[in-house]
Amino acid sequence: TVSVDAVVYYNIRAPMAAVCNVADYSKSTRLLSATTLRNILGTKTLSELLADRENIATDLKSMIDTATDPWGIDIERVEVKDVRLPQNLQRAMAAEAEATREARAKVIGAEGEQKASRALKEASDIISSSPAALQLRYLQTLATISSEKNSTIVFPIPIDLLSSFCKKKEE
Repeated sequence: TVSVDAVVYYNIRAPMAAVCNVADYSKSTRLLSATTLRNILGTKTLSELLADRENIATDLKSMIDTATDPWGIDIERVEVKDVRLPQNLQRAMAAEAEATREARAKVIGAEGEQKASRALKEASDIISSSPAALQLRYLQTLATISSEKNSTIVFPIPIDLLSSFCKKKEE
């Protein structure tokens, strides 16, 4: 159950009507305001209730003012002051928000992986089209590894590279 605090400011326009047309104008205005508040809030979602207090107050004012006109009462202003949520509802909303954030993070991560795999495929297509590009990439990787001050580097050398050296010796 959501608790809502609202304040209704009213002015007695016609004191005779306020006394003669209703038994207790103050109590009747309070009860009408509470009933109207329940009716309007029953049509709103929780997010609308939390975000749209001004519009709710405007709707309340117009409905209460229309109903209290025969009583000689003018509604000056209605303010929705506070909306309190129970602890278990707050926890449930926090858990839902966290699950939404995690799901969004997974989607973003998957999109990043997809872009990275496309870039790798494009790079592999370019490198596979030219054997010299593959050899240059091997040398670039070797240069990168050697700058890291590692003591031992084990680097695979493609047989195609060695076969080109062997052919030169034979000639």
